[in-house]
Amino acid sequence: MGKALVLGGTRFFGVQLVESLLKQGFDVTIASRGNVEDSFGDKVSRIKFDRLDVSNMQKNFVDTEWDIVFDQICYSSQEAIDAIDVFKGKTKKYVFTSSKSVYESVSTGKGFTEEDFNPFEYSLNVGSKEDFSYGEGKRQAETAFFGRSPFPVVAVRFPIVIGLNDYTERLNYYIRKVRDLEDVHFVNLEAAMDFISEEEAGDFLAWVGQSDFEGPINATSNGYVRMGELLEYIEEKVEKHANVVTTTDEESGSPYNISETWLISNEKAKSLGYEFKDLKEYLPGLIGEALAKMDEIRHNN
Repeated sequence: MGKALVLGGTRFFGVQLVESLLKQGFDVTIASRGNVEDSFGDKVSRIKFDRLDVSNMQKNFVDTEWDIVFDQICYSSQEAIDAIDVFKGKTKKYVFTSSKSVYESVSTGKGFTEEDFNPFEYSLNVGSKEDFSYGEGKRQAETAFFGRSPFPVVAVRFPIVIGLNDYTERLNYYIRKVRDLEDVHFVNLEAAMDFISEEEAGDFLAWVGQSDFEGPINATSNGYVRMGELLEYIEEKVEKHANVVTTTDEESGSPYNISETWLISNEKAKSLGYEFKDLKEYLPGLIGEALAKMDEIRHNN
């Protein structure tokens, strides 16, 4: 079907992206630092490169051509500008993994639409990852890509991605706290969040890369969950009650601890034909699987 380059792709939903592309017959190359071993064997080609060294990138991607480049590891305007310099004339499309964090304030109701952050009118500030917060780094990267790229670009704005392979272990944090009868800190149990599964995130990236769409686009599972509901799902699987401590501190180390509902709208992606799964249909099962995996690891240790 074509040649796809995945910058990153050796863990979490990057793995799901590569698997989706392979199933669809793509010739896939993974480009990374080479520090994380992948499970694809001879199904993919590999390039070892340094994302933060543009001369190293130029050397490793000279004389290459791609139908789609998927960028999982861009966090600043400088990294975006370097990618533009390296891949101009070498790809037909560029899919950049952005974030829900580009939206500055917390939303209620139906959530943020793509128009709530406009990278085409945002002021570009060239800098490295260390110069920005995570959200500002993604905003600056989008601004650079859409302002300077000679090739078509899609910026996929994901919420928090959840799955068994989530190396951040944010969902596991709550499962572990409830299981071990430790205090769980929340500012507002009525605050709601949306999520997307690692499988759906990878599949969506592959899908939008093959579509005619250009520009920013939100991608999230249908529905949302209040933090109190999340704890109820966990309590049911763990068969213990959560020890909830009300706090005024959003920086308490509790990763989903938000004071207000924070959602994005997936209506644009659905209007283009993508069918998202319902969060509340798969979340309880995921919690059960995560708990079983955690218990197995604890037993083996």
